[in-house]
Amino acid sequence: MSNFKSYEKELAFQADRRKATTEFIKLTSDLWYDKSIEIVLFKNQIIDKNVSDIIHLHEYAGAFVQKPISIFDSVEILRAISHIKLPPSKLDIGKLTYEYHSDENNFNDVKAFVISKLKGANDTSEIKPKDVVLYGFGRIGRLLARELMAKTGKGNQLRLRAIVTRGKTSADILEKRADLLRTDSVHGKFMGTISVDSAKNALIINGTTVHVINAAQPEDIDYTTYGISNALIIDNTGAFRDKKELSRHLKSNGAARVLLTAPGKEVPNIVHGVNHKEYNPDTTKIFSAASCTTNAITPVLQVIEDSLGIVKGHLETIHAYTNDQNLVDNMHSKFRRGRAAALNMVITETGAGQAVAKALPSLKGKLSSNAIRVPVPNGSLAILNLEVENKTSIQGVNTILKKYALEGDLVEQIQYSLSKEMVSSDIIGTSAPAIYDSNATIVTKDGKNIILYIWYDNENGYSHQVIRLAKYIAKVRRFTYY
Repeated sequence: MSNFKSYEKELAFQADRRKATTEFIKLTSDLWYDKSIEIVLFKNQIIDKNVSDIIHLHEYAGAFVQKPISIFDSVEILRAISHIKLPPSKLDIGKLTYEYHSDENNFNDVKAFVISKLKGANDTSEIKPKDVVLYGFGRIGRLLARELMAKTGKGNQLRLRAIVTRGKTSADILEKRADLLRTDSVHGKFMGTISVDSAKNALIINGTTVHVINAAQPEDIDYTTYGISNALIIDNTGAFRDKKELSRHLKSNGAARVLLTAPGKEVPNIVHGVNHKEYNPDTTKIFSAASCTTNAITPVLQVIEDSLGIVKGHLETIHAYTNDQNLVDNMHSKFRRGRAAALNMVITETGAGQAVAKALPSLKGKLSSNAIRVPVPNGSLAILNLEVENKTSIQGVNTILKKYALEGDLVEQIQYSLSKEMVSSDIIGTSAPAIYDSNATIVTKDGKNIILYIWYDNENGYSHQVIRLAKYIAKVRRFTYY
């Protein structure tokens, strides 16, 4: 009988927990769509997640901070947030819940606690929305479009107004572009609606018009004829890589700033969270978001450099194949890349080791690097073999990375993995550019050599870094509480 009663209690708790989770989802949706307040859970996105996803994220959060993070507490704090006046914000409910139960919390009243923690929100300046144009609509362009449209809300930040493509556009081509945006073999279905307006030569995404502009070269476009002004042009074609070529975008009427989604020459190469504040968007007009690999390794390298000091090291990236490679064996301008991408591991080069020095000058000349392209369509792994100045241990390294993943300037960039079973498909869809595999770390007996394994979604994680940088350039970053 006692076992039966215990089972009945478990069922009742499960029902209560799921009911609380549905309220959690409603509260986060209301805050987002009514007040432009985005809720995350230890940097994990909440919008469009289902009940099971939210419960799982709470379990991860509890394991991460080694304290229970209850859905019931989260709901109580969300209720308090919904009853106070806040500007457009991005708030981490996991961090707030954790701090509410910490020994340092002197508040017994949830609302008073929330008001105290978020008191700096009302000191932020008003945000002016920014028009965005995607120049190119390939892998990264479509992921940027998905994220921009999913997070449009009331349009307080970045507004996707147009997509520029080369070649003529017909109704059939518009429909094909719409289909590529609707469904993706790696990232699944777009959580929204997409239709085609052939008369306007536009895609209607979540009910919003996004013009599709055909142009052979940037100078040919007058964005103001589409009602677009002072726009940020995000170039993801890879066709223009240096300052001279990228400056061509600024000759277009209605364009104000340019962001390249690739390593650039003679322009600032930025890893958001590491060196973005070194460049003022009021005076700098062209930015590069560097590469996916550079964005994955630089935050972790900064942590190790600041905490232990790096003498020298080697980076090996095990990288998903890309569209640059051949589907079947054929001629290619680079050695080995001509062989069938889905059938071979292919040794090739990466400039990420040298590119890191652009964001972290103290590492100039200290890192060698190479790459191996492997037969997976997405999901990559960087292996950092580093000689450090100060002796450490596996526990010491993990403690350092966990601290930076929990608080500070790199919380958006570093995700701390507790899983002992992680494989490449598990990291698909991750918004952080670097996922630190805490169970794979190796430290030599003398404590002077460490080997770190950094997973990264080379498409989605990188795209989120591009958007973070775009918000900085456009000066539409909201108040954040991490």
